Amino acid sequence: MSRVQLWEMPGGIHPAEHKSQSNGTPIQPAPLPKRLIVPLNQHIGAPAEPCVVVGERVLKGQLIAAANGMVSVPVHAPTSGIVSFIGPQPYPHVSGLLSEAIVIDSDGLEQWTELSPCPDYRSLTPAELLAIIRSAGINGLGGAGFPTAVKLSARSAQKIHSLIINGTECEPYITADDRLMRERAAQLISGIEILAQLIAPTVVLIGIEDNKPEAIAAVQAAIGERPFSLRVLPTKYPSGGEKQLIQLLTGAEVPSGGLPADIGMLCLNVGTVVAIHAAVIEGRPLISRITTLTGAALSRPMNVEALIGTPVGELLDFAGLQEAQLDRLLLGGPMMGFSLPSLAVPLIKTSNCLLASTASELPAPPPALPCIRCGDCADVCPASLLPQQLHFFALGQQHEQLKAHHLFDCIECGACAYVCPSSIPLVQYYRAAKAEIRELENKQLKAEQSRQRFEQRQERLRCEQERRDAERQARTEKAAHAKAALAANQTTTEPGALTAAPAGLSELQKKLKIAASMAQVTLKKAEKQLSLYTDKGGDTGELQAQVEQLRGAALLAQSALDAALTTVSPATVSVPNAEQALKKAKIEVAMLRAQVRKLEQLEAPNAEQTSQLQGLRSQLTAAESLLESLPSPRPASVDPLPASPAMQALKQAKIALAMRRAELKKAEQAGTDSDQLPSLRAALAAAEQALHAAEDACGKPAPNLQRLDKQPIDETTRALKTELAMARADLSKLAREPGTPEAALSVARQRLLTAEQHLQQQQNS
Repeated sequence: MSRVQLWEMPGGIHPAEHKSQSNGTPIQPAPLPKRLIVPLNQHIGAPAEPCVVVGERVLKGQLIAAANGMVSVPVHAPTSGIVSFIGPQPYPHVSGLLSEAIVIDSDGLEQWTELSPCPDYRSLTPAELLAIIRSAGINGLGGAGFPTAVKLSARSAQKIHSLIINGTECEPYITADDRLMRERAAQLISGIEILAQLIAPTVVLIGIEDNKPEAIAAVQAAIGERPFSLRVLPTKYPSGGEKQLIQLLTGAEVPSGGLPADIGMLCLNVGTVVAIHAAVIEGRPLISRITTLTGAALSRPMNVEALIGTPVGELLDFAGLQEAQLDRLLLGGPMMGFSLPSLAVPLIKTSNCLLASTASELPAPPPALPCIRCGDCADVCPASLLPQQLHFFALGQQHEQLKAHHLFDCIECGACAYVCPSSIPLVQYYRAAKAEIRELENKQLKAEQSRQRFEQRQERLRCEQERRDAERQARTEKAAHAKAALAANQTTTEPGALTAAPAGLSELQKKLKIAASMAQVTLKKAEKQLSLYTDKGGDTGELQAQVEQLRGAALLAQSALDAALTTVSPATVSVPNAEQALKKAKIEVAMLRAQVRKLEQLEAPNAEQTSQLQGLRSQLTAAESLLESLPSPRPASVDPLPASPAMQALKQAKIALAMRRAELKKAEQAGTDSDQLPSLRAALAAAEQALHAAEDACGKPAPNLQRLDKQPIDETTRALKTELAMARADLSKLAREPGTPEAALSVARQRLLTAEQHLQQQQNS
């Protein structure tokens, strides 16, 4: 054993130990309980999330709750059985409140799930070793229960050069670590070697107090020739504190508010190290722990290895609880432990001791008296704090002063309250003050997060409103430009043309103007569709050809209109204003009807389209009223001669022939019974004969009719062309509708591409 220098720690006390009550017998296996209550939160951090359901059968070691976040550990089934309940259950906490847990009814079979041991751990990477430790659900077994994998992976800027193993167990009455080191020293050394493989420290220090000679001898024998340094410390409470042990072994002090990793050190309890050995070498998750059962109210004090979730009442019965003598039941030692609310609470991973004391063993403290400012509390504080000042600040809820005097460096060891001559429960004041500060900080954090979310939402709304305003302004400007361009086209002519537009347009000029406008509209639609397919990478050969044809047709129509506008027809000047107004009203009604019909065909119009439809309907109603109110003028200069009876008969024959043709076509399209079609065809033939007779009677020469046979189209090609047209129309409709999902557009484009390919293959065959 190495003889090296040891340092001193500030403060500390020497309370009565009472360890001989439970350390004289080997570790006993606890009986298998009929029901296990496994809490989801047995550690610092987020509770685990259940991954089993009520009624499900689980195996021993099976994962029943997964880690919920980075600072969290999974939970495993301590035995095989049936999940009978998931919900609030008794929990070992001073508040007595319930906590979420998984209840398992044991089947008594102790059937294990499949394990994955890894005795050749040296072939694994540090990340793989860390994953095994994390999945085994290991957290600190000697303190507050911090997740071990998080502690091992919390690397600072400085490398971990010192691994410190804590075997001091300074709390009175507790002997769980003492018996563990005596009986399982080999597993302890194996766990240390795994940690050395994982973090590669420069030195490994094992600290044990000198009141455990058997444990010291067992660990020293297990170390053998390994480069691990065992250091025996003088018995003093609380030398087992993490920061205090580091100071005793190395002389280094962890900075206020800092962690041992900040100075390149890592400290783990011996029970945690043995659990790491079991997880890596044997593949077993953390489902049991060694717990001290002690106190004068027990007839057989001992250390037991009990399953996590075992009700503490069953463990105390196993140790011979004398309920008549029981005064207080503490979880932990008398210095840092707390009273349990009932015997129904379960054992959890951090439960290292159950102390069943009598009234004479741990008498109730006398009533607190005023502080006499003796200073004894400051002398024994291992963190070099000012307990007296912290007490006054806690009474006055002066949170800023408490933080300035390093309240959170207090390890709540209870040494100050132990020596206080006024019996002031100082630690309880500190715990309450810490809870108040944490609650206020959480509220401030939530308020800040709410403020940020509100500001982000306001910013999103502002940006959205600006975008809408910009789009609305762009549409307004576009409409104004289009209106100005239309006015310019109506008032200006090409070079060499007339400088003044005629007072009225002839029928030919109006028809040419309408034809030119329709050609331009058709061309723009085709160009838009071509641009859409070009952006999406589709086959645009056929569309390109159509656009070229429409562009040529638009140019011809515009040229014909320009040529007609360069000459003024005398007849157009003589057309009265009434006739012009009537024709204009008819055109307006026709255009409005077309726009209304187009909007009514939309399957799911948005709010803007609905509003536009209502406005167009109102305009259509007004235009139709205006059209009905206008007279049907006839030019005064025109006085047509009454038609002869022969001409009237010819006109009626033409009308009758057109009606018979329409009736026959409608019947054929509707799939009318074959019995009715011959009569309709006979009526059509009779109408044709009547027309020929009327033409002969009026002396009009018969037309030179020529029948041109079109190239026949087979039914397959006709069906493929129909499918292509429908696919193109559906895609165009989806592209026009706002908010159409991209998935729907992709399906429509694929349909059009497939139709084009099938038609091309049919035409090439």
